[in-house]
Amino acid sequence: MTSNMYEVPKEMREFAERSVAQARKAFDGFMGAVQKTAQTVDTSAFPPAAAAKDVSDKAVTFAQTNVNAAFDVAQKLVHAKDFQEVVAIQTEYLKAQMEALQNQSRELGAAAQSAATPKK
Repeated sequence: MTSNMYEVPKEMREFAERSVAQARKAFDGFMGAVQKTAQTVDTSAFPPAAAAKDVSDKAVTFAQTNVNAAFDVAQKLVHAKDFQEVVAIQTEYLKAQMEALQNQSRELGAAAQSAATPKK
C-alpha cells in the first residue's frame, strides 16, 4: 500500500489527461465554427445590428475565455499530487473566475448599454 491513500493510478491519470485534451480539441473546433459563422453576418446595412453583434462577439469571447480557464484547471487537477493540492488549485480557480466574471459582467453591461444608446 502506498503512503498516500488518495494517489490516483497512472493509467487513470493518463486517461483523464487524454479526455481533457479531446474535450478541449472538440471545443476549439466548435468555437472555430462559431467564429466563422459570426464573420459571415453582414451588419453594414443596419447599424443597430452591428452594435448587437459587438455585444454578441464580446459574450462569445468571454465564454471561450471561461471554458479555456476550466480546461486549464482540469489539466492542473489531473496532475495534482494530493488532496491538498486539489483544494489549492480549485480555490485559486474559483477566486480567479469570480474576479473574471465580475469584470466580464461590467464590460458586457457597458457594451450592451452602448449598443442600446441611439447614435446621433
